[in-house]
Amino acid sequence: MTSFTDAHDRLNDLARLSRPLSDAFARAGFSLYAVGGSVRDALLADQQLDDFEIDFTTDARPDDIERLMNPLCSATWHQGRAFGTLGGTLRESDIKVEVTTFRSETYVDHSRKPSVEWGDSLRADLSRRDFTINALALDVIALNANTPGVQTLFDFYHGFHDLQDRVLRTPIDPEVLFSDDPLRMLRAARFAARFDMTIDPSIEAAATATAEKLTKVSAERIRGELDLLLMTERPSIGLDFIVRTNLAEFFMPELPKLQLEQDPVHQHKDVLRHTFAVVDKTSSALVLRLAALFHDVGKPATRAFDDDGVTFRFHDVVGAKMTRKRMTELKYSQEMIDDVSALVELHLRFHTYKLGWSDKAVRRYVRDAGPLLDELNELTRCDCTTRNPRKAADLAARMDELEERIAVLREQEDLGRLRPALDGVEVMKLLDIAPSRAVGEALDFLMEIRLDEGEISPDEAARRLRAWWERQS
Repeated sequence: MTSFTDAHDRLNDLARLSRPLSDAFARAGFSLYAVGGSVRDALLADQQLDDFEIDFTTDARPDDIERLMNPLCSATWHQGRAFGTLGGTLRESDIKVEVTTFRSETYVDHSRKPSVEWGDSLRADLSRRDFTINALALDVIALNANTPGVQTLFDFYHGFHDLQDRVLRTPIDPEVLFSDDPLRMLRAARFAARFDMTIDPSIEAAATATAEKLTKVSAERIRGELDLLLMTERPSIGLDFIVRTNLAEFFMPELPKLQLEQDPVHQHKDVLRHTFAVVDKTSSALVLRLAALFHDVGKPATRAFDDDGVTFRFHDVVGAKMTRKRMTELKYSQEMIDDVSALVELHLRFHTYKLGWSDKAVRRYVRDAGPLLDELNELTRCDCTTRNPRKAADLAARMDELEERIAVLREQEDLGRLRPALDGVEVMKLLDIAPSRAVGEALDFLMEIRLDEGEISPDEAARRLRAWWERQS
């Protein structure tokens, strides 16, 4: 929390940034309150005010909001008009704003879209907010007027104290709020992780009781909330919540299945806890966080026991297929699906080179990783969560050695262009053949030379290819 003086100054700054809007609404006889994240973050000093996208609520109806906003904005958008929301970019400050009519909303059974009714009460409007920390309202008209003794900050549900105490609560019965919009259960996970908050027991109980209602929410909305959770500093706080409450069963059932021991005899390293630790260790790049989340999902399906104990053979390959399927169902982009599933499939590649790094091994590793090389190296490092200092130091030293070898080879040759010395057209011309499987086999032959020996000249490649072709014939 900021100090009282700092918070007061930041709230004043928030009102100042919205002054053109507040003046227009005041002249028209309407109220205007900044609500939600902008007020919360001003009290927390969470981000720079100039980066804010400010949400407002008002007793004005959508037609009046549009009439008042249009002259003040360089751009406007009306996608949320059916729900009473209009947005725009204020011309004077370049701040993005969204203004919403006081409202209440409820979801009809089996519907994914709320039924909206306009309201005239600020308190009732704030009661439908997801959490008390987002149910704070700042009267920007009164604050800009600077009238002594007039209340400007409205906190009907004790959100200010919850911010101070780092407790996540809801303004009203959480089961009612979660039934109205089940996505709020995932938002609870995200806010708890983002602000390192304790989740009130009533929220956990309500989420557990209503978890199945998450099936009413579109895959796109679920994916968006998951992405925001993964970009927090400690996603494990929220991930643990969605597993405990069974929410994960309805959009990522692979996650709770990771609650198995890698070594049941010695009760060593629970796979789910290991996954949480890896996610927290990685830097906050979405492709890397998703790869950390999925990297061991293939273990339950591949767990077996032999004389050496428990094994998870090919869990990397199986996990990559499972990752692709789950991310497709969550409507991720094809590029994101390809990148994350590739990292999952490659996350054990480093460990296959136990006897040291030949030039060929380095080239092959770099070739297979492609543009994801840095992400793969970081995932490999973060995948080491052992408490054994010797093992951790050994892996770190081997990873350092690999990265040093890559750097040395990069000085000697172009590792960014690991491809055969001749292309397909040149191969067909040289061997006088048409497009066929033989062209691919010839390119594979040349690629092996590239990996084994490094770069060779086109003339040398042609000589070797002719000799290879004669042997094939």
